[in-house]
Amino acid sequence: MISLRQHAISIAAIFLALAVGVVLGSQTLAADMLSGLRSDKSDLREQVDTLTAQNERLSGQLDAADQFIAGSAGRILGGTLADRSVVVFTTPDADPADVDGVSRALETAGAAVTGRISLAEAFVDAGEGDRMRSALTNIVPAGAQLRTGAVDQGSMAGDLLGLTLLLDPETGQPRSTPQELALVMETLRGGGFLAYGDTPVRPAQLAVVVTGNGVAADTGQGATIARFAGAVRDRAAGTILAGRAGAAEGTAAIAQVRAQAPLATTVTTVDNINREIGRVTTALALTEQLSGGTGSYGTGSTATSLTLVAMPR
Repeated sequence: MISLRQHAISIAAIFLALAVGVVLGSQTLAADMLSGLRSDKSDLREQVDTLTAQNERLSGQLDAADQFIAGSAGRILGGTLADRSVVVFTTPDADPADVDGVSRALETAGAAVTGRISLAEAFVDAGEGDRMRSALTNIVPAGAQLRTGAVDQGSMAGDLLGLTLLLDPETGQPRSTPQELALVMETLRGGGFLAYGDTPVRPAQLAVVVTGNGVAADTGQGATIARFAGAVRDRAAGTILAGRAGAAEGTAAIAQVRAQAPLATTVTTVDNINREIGRVTTALALTEQLSGGTGSYGTGSTATSLTLVAMPR
């Protein structure tokens, strides 16, 4: 008969064997898991290296294309906008390099840039709408009338600036006196709505609105910029809204224009001005606007073509 002491020893031995089994089993499992993780890590590293190499190769190709287009810009654009004048508007999120690149393309095409006007944060801030509309209403030139449908801040500002800054497409003559134009510009600058250099801005035939990559949140800024561009277009011989890829997504400005039939059929959009082809396209598209055409250009999902199908002659 087994004594109580022997029974206790047997039970202890069983638990010890179980404990040893668990430890050995966990060590084996850990070793297998570690081996698997090392294998997965190696596979992931190979994938990352492959994708990195592909990205570097594609970036190199894009840079080479940019250099080629930049070097050919004179032949592509030369004289296409001769005797034309353009005013450039920039939104708060516009990249300075993009603004400079577009301005160079316009000048290469032979256009005279009559001014660069920076729209301030207050210009696109919905919270500043009442203050801005009040300021706009008080500086409408005598005898002039804003369009009845221009009631939001973007439309009102675009209509008034188009009326005072853009030449009449039919006559080619200014629709405001230098004094009236100065009053509009100085009032809006004094209100913190826009900024420009010391050189007075002169009226122009055409307009380019340079925007950025789109704002992160739905603040309504995209709609304001889209309506602004549309209202300017109604007063101009042609208007381009140009930005980066993000501006063609979600509720950003270019996406807003392309999604609304009245705007999409009058305002040309370009969504890749961080690349030389987008800057060249922006200048070429003004010639298309002058002939009554409109396009959606770039690399975004809503673009209909990379650039103009037929180059102007």
